[in-house]
Amino acid sequence: MYTMVVTRSDLAYAVGVVSRYISNLGWKHWEAVKHIFRYLRGTEDAQLTFGLANLTEVEGYTNVDYVGNSDNRKSTSGYIFTYNGGAISWRSKLQECMTLSTIEAKYIAASKAAKEAIWLHQLTADFSTTSQIDRPTLTIYCDSQRTIHLINIHVYHAKTKHIEVWYHHIRELVIEKKLEVRKIDIEVNIIVCLTKSLPNQRFRAPR
Repeated sequence: MYTMVVTRSDLAYAVGVVSRYISNLGWKHWEAVKHIFRYLRGTEDAQLTFGLANLTEVEGYTNVDYVGNSDNRKSTSGYIFTYNGGAISWRSKLQECMTLSTIEAKYIAASKAAKEAIWLHQLTADFSTTSQIDRPTLTIYCDSQRTIHLINIHVYHAKTKHIEVWYHHIRELVIEKKLEVRKIDIEVNIIVCLTKSLPNQRFRAPR
């Protein structure tokens, strides 16, 4: 299962869900696993492709499925980063803490993505002929304007003081102009397949 997750981004969410019940697997869970295998059989020619877009910088996308886990009411957050038109890093995982609102859940998801973004930015700099100073600000796309506003206001108030302090590092990155968070429409946000189950037509839609 781990090999599937690190080589097939389209399976990250499904594998993550069934893995939660691996210690107490029931018949419905086994049916879900067989469904994953059938999907693999039908998409064995699928592959990661680069060079479809004239982009030489890393771009990130983040999203969250708020309280999507019916067992513990935690949210599933995810991110995916692309380079030169192809996915190079992705993750779909339950958040460690309980969140009290969609904004808070998306804020935490964006903060997690920001850490990965900085590492990828530094990694790609080693292969670039452009100096670190001249390189453009790294961009992460989020479909929540209110979350973007929370990131950009740089003020700690009553609605955010309960959020663990290490999640606020994304604000420092924005202040230092190392990171920019932009709005993207949910319908074109490629990350949604890593945070929730989708109808077949939308799941297979080209991006």
